[in-house]
Amino acid sequence: MYNRILVALDRSELSDMVFQKAIQLAEAMQANLMVLHVLSHEEPGAPEPPMILGVDYSSTISAELWQSYREQCAIFEQNQQDYLRSLTDEAAEHGVHAEFSLNYGNPGRVICDLARSWEADLVVVGRRGHSGLSELFMGSVSNYVLHHAPCSVLTVQGKAIQKKAPTPTGEMAAATS
Repeated sequence: MYNRILVALDRSELSDMVFQKAIQLAEAMQANLMVLHVLSHEEPGAPEPPMILGVDYSSTISAELWQSYREQCAIFEQNQQDYLRSLTDEAAEHGVHAEFSLNYGNPGRVICDLARSWEADLVVVGRRGHSGLSELFMGSVSNYVLHHAPCSVLTVQGKAIQKKAPTPTGEMAAATS
């Protein structure tokens, strides 16, 4: 049914569950697997660009700051590549042929573009369970992919975000979305 499965991972707690689901599918269907991570400056652990606003640094200091930042970015990128390489090795242990792609950009667009160019049959992504205003303000990669991917999409649900909901007695109780 599926021959080419693209799994997009963001290094969150949910990523391991998403990857395991993709491995199970690829193994069962003897499909090839593409493991994707989209680098973003907003993700945890990403180097912060030097802030030089309103301060008169000499050009030497400024150049040194930017050189340090570039070096940190290279180390960060290498760590992400090592992570993806370890996942392709894990896939191979399950008899699944896997490769990886590390890209910069808007995660939703990159996932859909790669799904199109790699001719994926299925995209596997995680969904954290945000809804309503939190999804509106934070954006939703899974929602974007569901609406723009050129193929089928499997969303792996993470823990739903806890909300307070009124009980019949008027007290507030925890409810899931």
